[in-house]
Amino acid sequence: MTDETAPVGRRSILSRLGIGVAALGAGLGASRAQAQTGARFQPAQHPQDAWFDQLRGTHRFVLDSTSPEGGGGALAFANNFFEANKNGYNLDPPSLAVVVVLRHFSTPFGYTDAIWSKYSPQIFELIKFNDPKTMQPAKANLYNSAAYGFDLPNFGTTIDSLVSKGVNFAVCDMATHFFAGYISDKTKAPADAVYRELTASLIPNAHLVPAGIVAVNRAQEHGYTFAYAA
Repeated sequence: MTDETAPVGRRSILSRLGIGVAALGAGLGASRAQAQTGARFQPAQHPQDAWFDQLRGTHRFVLDSTSPEGGGGALAFANNFFEANKNGYNLDPPSLAVVVVLRHFSTPFGYTDAIWSKYSPQIFELIKFNDPKTMQPAKANLYNSAAYGFDLPNFGTTIDSLVSKGVNFAVCDMATHFFAGYISDKTKAPADAVYRELTASLIPNAHLVPAGIVAVNRAQEHGYTFAYAA
């Protein structure tokens, strides 16, 4: 390279380098602008989910369940949550917002004794839940009885005892349609009539949600921490 061509070469190299730096700077600037203007993700809000915010409490907790054993475990863990917060932090129930999700095969525990008594054979065929005292299909919602103690996975924690502490329940509508259809097929009763019967016989503080898995999602979007009861 001659002395005459060297400055041209250097200018060419610097020119190309300058373009690269400018392009890189523009990219970084765009990224910074996006970070500044693209605010932190905020989930959409829906009227159907407003009840999650109506539960007053400085700590929010959702427990998910999909089986008979999980439903009982969720009740026991919810009670533990209240007990530990009282013993360790001196927090009373109003400080805690707790939701228990009953979906899939734990859904029937969102129904009252009347449903269990009437449709015990059909419920058993699907979820295989026996009364441990009789070893026969349960004819009542045993998770609302304190008479079973350690014989059931709720360890004596009843639905009503949790309701008295403000616990709410998300009952799966999708599964309720499934159970209604199955009961209808076995009893020859109209499916719509069975569905209306099930939804009219929910436990206290129950919310019929489009699907239990959706309630799990929405609860977390509303600030509830999550636990799964197996």
